[in-house]
Amino acid sequence: MSDERCPYTIDPTGSDLHGEAAALRRRGPATQVELPGGVVVWTVTDTALIKRLLTDPRVSRDTYQHWPAWENGEGELARTWPLAMWVADRNMITAYGAEHSRLRRLVAKAFTARRTNALRPRIEQIVATLLDSIAARGKEGPVDLRAEYAYALPTWVISELLGVPDAIRDELLDMIGRWLTGAISPEEAPLLEERVYTVLARLVQQRRQSPGEDLISGLIAARDDRDGPGLTERELVDTILLTFTAGHETTANLLDQAIFALLSHPEQLQLVRAGEASWDDVIEETLRSEAPFANLPMRYAVEDFELDGVRFAKGDPIMISFAGSGRDPKVHGEDADVFDVTRPTRGDHIGFGHGVHYCLGAPLARLEARIALPALFERFAGLRLARPATEIPRLTSFVSNGHQELPVLLDPLPVA
Repeated sequence: MSDERCPYTIDPTGSDLHGEAAALRRRGPATQVELPGGVVVWTVTDTALIKRLLTDPRVSRDTYQHWPAWENGEGELARTWPLAMWVADRNMITAYGAEHSRLRRLVAKAFTARRTNALRPRIEQIVATLLDSIAARGKEGPVDLRAEYAYALPTWVISELLGVPDAIRDELLDMIGRWLTGAISPEEAPLLEERVYTVLARLVQQRRQSPGEDLISGLIAARDDRDGPGLTERELVDTILLTFTAGHETTANLLDQAIFALLSHPEQLQLVRAGEASWDDVIEETLRSEAPFANLPMRYAVEDFELDGVRFAKGDPIMISFAGSGRDPKVHGEDADVFDVTRPTRGDHIGFGHGVHYCLGAPLARLEARIALPALFERFAGLRLARPATEIPRLTSFVSNGHQELPVLLDPLPVA
């Protein structure tokens, strides 16, 4: 039996995200965990404590101000830690207090309800195009819906919204994918980070020379407006990186997990088809049971304080377990591991965060899912998994929660 006073060593491959979250929960509402590279952090699985922490001004996401071990980005940790890119950027997600409010206002203009709803016709066009391509591919055998649909749709949408051209997009996706899945060594991590910033700097320069109606052009205008509280060059690049990454990875995992859940639980799909549950119910239950990001580093204690019997010391790093919260039996009952689109608490989750850092792109992600899911299942009534659900591998990540592939067959089973 393990000594619960010692840090729990997390599995960096995420081979059993929910089993691990349950093991952490048994150790208490928060427990110390060792991340890759030997960094020890508090990991919080209890929903009530998570919500209190995410709204407490004594908790910050500013690595440079509030994590002494980071040494303002100039120490050994910043140079060699394989997870450094998760905490090194400077944008609205990692800012604290007034700085957070300033940066969030600059990005929020692109994600108003009016601008999000205006994207519906374009999303519908993209969905129709992707489904036509899938129909053609499906005549030859299994189709990977992760790559061809769940991933393709949000990357297309966010690239158009930001103004990321195809040539740069594919390179960015490859690098970000390696970063999210941890498919890099400590030696490769700083080289990958340097390459990402080089590509983004080139993109910013292109947009400066040829501005458009896209978000990047708008952010550059805010950066170059010397009369207002705009962005620094680093904040500009990091905001682009954040918006691009969050804008495709979370939605890709939401679509991936929703499709997988319905195909592996056909009785739940039948409830939707019979009108006994809605697509919104599917979306919320998916966000609850399979949060797009299972764990998210990092936050920091601004000062010594105690919450729910847990004592956090100034500078302590804190990681939120969204996977643990989504299946918290205190909130969702003893059957919290069960996918149930009629669950009364399906909407009571933090899949898109909570408090001041609640995801600005959540309405867009939900809109994409509301369009993409019914369109897929209406187009392919006989859709089914090409392999048993237990044989479909998850991403090798303790952060990003999806599948490496989602192979399906489009045709119905032959009649005996």
